[in-house]
Amino acid sequence: MKITLIIPAKNESESLPKVLDELKNFDYETIIILKNNDESTIKSISNYKTKIVYQDGFGYGDALIKGIDSVKTEYFCIFNADGSFNPKEIDNMLKKIIEQKLDLIFASRYQKNSGSDDDTIVTLIGNYFFSFLGKIFFRLNITDILYTFLIGKTEEVKKLNLKSKDFRFCVELPIKAKKNNMKMISVSSYERKRIAGKKKVNEIKDGLLILISMIKLFFK
Repeated sequence: MKITLIIPAKNESESLPKVLDELKNFDYETIIILKNNDESTIKSISNYKTKIVYQDGFGYGDALIKGIDSVKTEYFCIFNADGSFNPKEIDNMLKKIIEQKLDLIFASRYQKNSGSDDDTIVTLIGNYFFSFLGKIFFRLNITDILYTFLIGKTEEVKKLNLKSKDFRFCVELPIKAKKNNMKMISVSSYERKRIAGKKKVNEIKDGLLILISMIKLFFK
């Protein structure tokens, strides 16, 4: 086994079982990140063979850091619990990261043969804006900086000492990776419509926090 899927699944009782059903067709280890008081989601997957890691802290980034720290395989993949990521894309991403000897590979909705059924005009503009800032100020060669469908080399990413507990994780990871001379690329991806629920991102609040985070990282 080369890869473990990290699946943050806060309040995803309706969609997570369907995602795990789809993943039965693939030979991947899975780690579900949950709060121990998320009883409905925990109950929804009680009959599934998957590892659950309980989150002590709060926030999306905190869940991902907890997940990465728990991975034992050579590679990890951040994978949504809402059904928007297509597991059929993982093998191609994993093949590329191995063949090209990369440290990280990012899926992108904004390259040739890519797209999204779940993007909004606000998130579209935000992603273009922050991806542009990443290219200009950090020379990042990724085209969808806020899209966290990615595969990384576990031990190399653990060395980055990631700290962001919320959605600022999205920019902290590639920026710190670039500063540490890690090799990364973007590949085309198609985001599916989420099965249920709403986006957990507050576009204005989280966008401002991400912008401040990028400014701080630029001057460090």
